[in-house]
Amino acid sequence: MASAAPIDFYFDFSSPYGYFASHRIDGIAAKHGREVAWRPYLLGVVFQTTGQKPLVEQPLRGDYARHDFERCARFYGIPFAFPARFPVMSLAPARAFYWLVDDDPAAAKALAKAIYDAYFNGGADISKPETVIALAEPLGVDGEALAAALGDDAVKARLKAETEQAIARGAFGSPFVIVDGEPFWGADRLDQVDLWLEGGGW
Repeated sequence: MASAAPIDFYFDFSSPYGYFASHRIDGIAAKHGREVAWRPYLLGVVFQTTGQKPLVEQPLRGDYARHDFERCARFYGIPFAFPARFPVMSLAPARAFYWLVDDDPAAAKALAKAIYDAYFNGGADISKPETVIALAEPLGVDGEALAAALGDDAVKARLKAETEQAIARGAFGSPFVIVDGEPFWGADRLDQVDLWLEGGGW
């Protein structure tokens, strides 16, 4: 019998809700014998399609969201400190991930987690290539090779293609999880993802 397809986890590195989901998605999938394909993409491109602005820049919703970020962190027991610069461009983190993922998926995922934690639990400016490189080197990644990769046309094209594919599949937020064709938007939908995996849907 063919194994089940991986769960697709779409996220932007500048998304607090994506950060919360990153701490939970692998554990939920593992309960059901499933793997997770981490897929960073660019919400800035999504906003060009939807006509929206970042959540914190929206009237009323922005104030609520800032309050909710803190509340969610307490609820899930996940360390969180709202960064001084928010949101930031996530080009460098996403390019680094896709440069790594085909040859070393474990390192790519470890780097993604380190980047998320550095931003939402350390205030690091993850938009800067030097920040991403500094986070990657302790994981055994060649810093000079990564620095070159961040400006490589093929790596840029890969991220562009991944973002376009995410939008084509209907992704419009972070996190956006697709389980066997079924889409779920938001960190607060992961409990539904858990139940969907357990019973095969409803």
